[in-house]
Amino acid sequence: MNTLSITSPYAPGNARDRRDAPSDPYATAAQSAALLRSGAQYRRDRMEAADMITTDEAAELAGTSRVTINAWIKAGRCIGVANLRRGFKLPRWQFEPTVWPLLQPLVKSLGTSDGWQLLSFLETPSMALDGQTPRAALEQGVSSERILALATAEAH
Repeated sequence: MNTLSITSPYAPGNARDRRDAPSDPYATAAQSAALLRSGAQYRRDRMEAADMITTDEAAELAGTSRVTINAWIKAGRCIGVANLRRGFKLPRWQFEPTVWPLLQPLVKSLGTSDGWQLLSFLETPSMALDGQTPRAALEQGVSSERILALATAEAH
């Protein structure tokens, strides 16, 4: 599993000592620009990760057409993130039996069909799941009801 992380200059444990932190609670323009660049780099790296597939590959995996996959993405039936070149990239693991039936209810619970938001929810460790990601928790047998309750709580 690819794990990517972004560090903040304000996060505990960074090289800069907290006593040296500026008294202004706002980030500088340079810090904001660096954070935006790191976010863009994260998205590029995530889209190139080994578990991301094209709509053609997803169609083959699901036994359907690319047109249907695109319609599913638009309807929130599957997770697709806009590819920088064209089309979408999709996490292969969403077609697993532990995840697939949860996607539409998850869209409703989170109140969004945005691929990045869905991907972020499923891949971000949660204290409510003892530090596991919702995806890992599902794969290890945590009930979909618990994951959906967590999604509903995060949406509010």
